[in-house]
Amino acid sequence: MPKLIVTNRAGEESTIEVEEGLTVMEAIRDNGFDELLALCGGCCSCATCHIHVDAEFVGKLPEMSEDEDDLLESSDHRGETSRLSCQLPFTADLDGLKVTIAEED
Repeated sequence: MPKLIVTNRAGEESTIEVEEGLTVMEAIRDNGFDELLALCGGCCSCATCHIHVDAEFVGKLPEMSEDEDDLLESSDHRGETSRLSCQLPFTADLDGLKVTIAEED
């Protein structure tokens, strides 16, 4: 099963196994990372699932939509590799993906 490596806000790294068909947000949320709020449930309407993606994986991700870009613009913690985890389907191609949960706005 593909693995996702998540660093929480305290800097602690955990490796979780992810079923295909889930988004990165669902995988993080379903594995007990309470700091990833995901208040809208994955509808791309809140930005509370903001993550920073390891640079080596950025080219493997789907293009960012205008809505996702607009929501990330409202974050004080947006960076070069910022994404909304609800907009990232997790596939076997992303095995080993490393993400860091962004600071809360």
